[in-house]
Amino acid sequence: MGQDEKMSGYLTTHVLDTARGTPAAGIEIALYRVSGNSHKKIATAVTNADGRTDGPILPESKFKTGTYELIFFAGDYLRRTGAAEGETLFLDQIPIRFGMDEECHYHVPLLLSPYGYSTYRGS
Repeated sequence: MGQDEKMSGYLTTHVLDTARGTPAAGIEIALYRVSGNSHKKIATAVTNADGRTDGPILPESKFKTGTYELIFFAGDYLRRTGAAEGETLFLDQIPIRFGMDEECHYHVPLLLSPYGYSTYRGS
């Protein structure tokens, strides 16, 4: 990267329902900035028909390096799709804590099923 180029950071996410093989629409997501034991909510979004948020959940204008946590409110989605039922679900709220230490694009997806999930640093 040349001296005149400025790189800006931002964060995107999406949710895929691996049990159904489809994007997971209508999942609420909250983003928190974490400092020690302190959590500060800085954004919320809901996944669209493609399982993505309509824009970056943390856009360039608000990006700061540090530790963050995404919380995916998957319980309502799992109930709505018939994948889970009952008052107490095995997976309801799914937290993913991660660090962003440079100003670049971070992508943190959630691969979801009623009894398991995974994530990775995507592109």
